[in-house]
Amino acid sequence: MRNEASSSNNSSGRGETVVADCGLRRSTCGYCRTSGRKTSIAHGLWVDSLTVDDYQDLLDQGWRRSGCFLYKPNMKKTCCPSYTIRLKAHDFVPSKEQRRVSRRIQRYLEGTLDVKKFVEVLEDPSTSNHYDSLSSVKKDTLSHSNEENNKAEQLLHDLSVQINNAVHTCIESGDFPSGIQLPKASVKIVSQAKRKLLAEGMENLLYSSNIAFQVAATLRRAQLAEKEVQQIQVLRQNTQDNGPSPKVIAEKLASSLNKLIENSGLSIRACNGHLNFYSAMNQSPSDNGIQIAILSEESSDVNSKRRWVKSSPEHPQGKRHRLQIHLKRSSFDPQEYALYRRYQIKVHHDKPDQVNENSYRRFLVDTPLVFVPPSGDATVPPCGFGSFHQQYLIDDRLVAVGVIDILPRCLSSKYLFWDPDFAFLSLGKYSALQEIGWVKENQVHCLPLEYYYLGYYIHSCRKMRYKAAYRPSELLCPLRYQWVPYDVVLSDFASLQNQEASSPSVSANATELQHHDIGQADSNDVLMDDEEEMLEPESESDDDLSDSETSGLNVGIDGDITNILIGLNRSRVRYKDVQEACDPILRRSLESQLPRYLKVVGAELSKRMVYSLG
Repeated sequence: MRNEASSSNNSSGRGETVVADCGLRRSTCGYCRTSGRKTSIAHGLWVDSLTVDDYQDLLDQGWRRSGCFLYKPNMKKTCCPSYTIRLKAHDFVPSKEQRRVSRRIQRYLEGTLDVKKFVEVLEDPSTSNHYDSLSSVKKDTLSHSNEENNKAEQLLHDLSVQINNAVHTCIESGDFPSGIQLPKASVKIVSQAKRKLLAEGMENLLYSSNIAFQVAATLRRAQLAEKEVQQIQVLRQNTQDNGPSPKVIAEKLASSLNKLIENSGLSIRACNGHLNFYSAMNQSPSDNGIQIAILSEESSDVNSKRRWVKSSPEHPQGKRHRLQIHLKRSSFDPQEYALYRRYQIKVHHDKPDQVNENSYRRFLVDTPLVFVPPSGDATVPPCGFGSFHQQYLIDDRLVAVGVIDILPRCLSSKYLFWDPDFAFLSLGKYSALQEIGWVKENQVHCLPLEYYYLGYYIHSCRKMRYKAAYRPSELLCPLRYQWVPYDVVLSDFASLQNQEASSPSVSANATELQHHDIGQADSNDVLMDDEEEMLEPESESDDDLSDSETSGLNVGIDGDITNILIGLNRSRVRYKDVQEACDPILRRSLESQLPRYLKVVGAELSKRMVYSLG
């Protein structure tokens, strides 16, 4: 019996994916909760281990994970069709409401937010217009310092526009290649605490932008995309072939920005790839809570688990608060569990006996993902790949935990739970903004990591539509497995509602994504109870998976199962190598199961992932 290599991932030290069971899950829908009936239908896989590369590809076929269980809605039969939604982090444009959330957090940290009035508005059932009331509170609490903040924000915006114009000028002059969509610039205030850590002579540094690093990463990625896969590693070791460095790019942009000196009283200098704005006078921006991220790596044990800390500066005593964000490997933490239990009972109104440690572990702690440590070669971020918990602490009190997976091409947001006492801060929206920012910051360390996955978009569930507010987003077509801009899909559905189903003018996007209205939960995944985790074997009629529903999976016309990788007695073999030697009963069972498995995971993944027989 020949022992096959399970995948290229295994040979590169990233482990292997082992599938323990495959079936169909029927459960009570966590979104529409249809009279207790089991109307949610999904394909399911139990996995013993899962490589980050395989899970990334599964996400791009519509799968998600809940603990060690992977599921994918049967779009033809389930009550609430769920569409994978993602966002390219560098293209993200925050909405007015999202900017308002950031300002609210900022004012809270500064001590200028009237918390009492916000809480009264949130708790008052007679409030007819929530947003108007919040707006009223905002006007009442707006102080002189907030007016200064608004002016500072406008200046940051103007500087960003000028940098974007300089980038355009460099493209026109031939300094940067044309035909490549370059990222938009953002400028941040350099806080007093940050300036104190810098070298002497930096006292007048007011603002800074890392746009040169982003442009360099984009140009480098574009060049790598044109090369053969086997040449990529060589290219990464030869920086001279990777286009202009951030330092060179920053110097070019600084040269183009000299006119700003006259208009704004600022001087512009390039410093090690950063584009810095200095004041000719001894002035400094107000320390308004807009912070440059300060990252430090800590080693918590012999296994050297990575932990990254982002913190606001120390504040003097008074009404000000300190926010810290810690990223740590997924593990059980009693403090996190206590917060989760409180959140589920107070926010989701679960009964106390329904929330227990075992279900919490299965849902948010257990993970099959094989951790990949940082490599230092622009292929893995400094924290590594795997499953993580991102903790939010205010004045050392744990107020929220985001459960995320960091993968080769994305950060996948799984769940968030928060302290009900801090509902007025909209921590769900704030954490999403932080996670998008994390992707932007870490793309410098891992070039392909550029997307933020928000889980499933469910148009029929009003409380899940908020995900479309993070623009510009894309939905995954469940038939062709291609990404479609959300705005295109939305217009297609509007057209579909006003036309006959047989109308030839209805676009393919709407037809393929329809099944039901696309469109309760304020989190990405739904907790499964013991009954919901039970799987039926994939043995229902062939109508469960129509040809059109699997056409994008590259199954092949004949549905050839002979190349499926089988795990048998600790060996890895192709099914074709053991087909004839199999016991007749086992062979009949396998030839009933394997075609279904092949259809739901696709031909390519079935050759890499191990279908375990024990």
